Amino acid sequence: VQDASRLDALLPNITVEIEPQALDEIIADRMKRLTAYQNAAYANTYRDFMAKVSDRPYAIAVARNLYKLMAYKDEYEVARLYTDPSFIAGLQEQFTGDLRLKVSLAPPLLSRPDPVTGKAKKIEFGAWIFPFFKVLSKLKGLRGTPFDPFGYSKERRMERALIDEYKAMVLGIDENSDAETVLALINLPEGIRGYGHVKRASINEFKGTRTKLSAKL
Repeated sequence: VQDASRLDALLPNITVEIEPQALDEIIADRMKRLTAYQNAAYANTYRDFMAKVSDRPYAIAVARNLYKLMAYKDEYEVARLYTDPSFIAGLQEQFTGDLRLKVSLAPPLLSRPDPVTGKAKKIEFGAWIFPFFKVLSKLKGLRGTPFDPFGYSKERRMERALIDEYKAMVLGIDENSDAETVLALINLPEGIRGYGHVKRASINEFKGTRTKLSAKL
């Protein structure tokens, strides 16, 4: 059973890439990824913002962290990653024989909270879910539009709002401020991870730490 929350951990083992180091290389790399994530127009908003801060000493950190916020793992992205040819190829490299896949997910519209923990209970889906993933991945252009059925959830609205909040925070930083505190602020998105209640908790921690660090400035 391949749990969706472990998908990020599996994919790096499938495709090993050398992380670009120069700012222009990082921006080009992230634009390519964001184009695959949604489209060229979305990637261009990333490029346009980076143009505003490219001469700042912490630009590389912004480039990496802004990308992470913009490429949040929603339903469309999970479907796209599961249907990426490298995913199946990676499984075939690691396992032999007749693969029968099952996926454990907690779809907001279908899963119910556990009566004890209050966390969403995961539902097991068979291999029949993969053709559905393929269709869903092609609908990624709906992301963030009024026609996005998933975009109205509290979690998705929170993720989109974080992007604008992060941009405003970066532009509002005084370059004469304490460099260590500034860098800690810029790198806060590194701590955001997981799905569902795990991600909501990390976002709340992100906001709390952001308030404390901002007060230092």
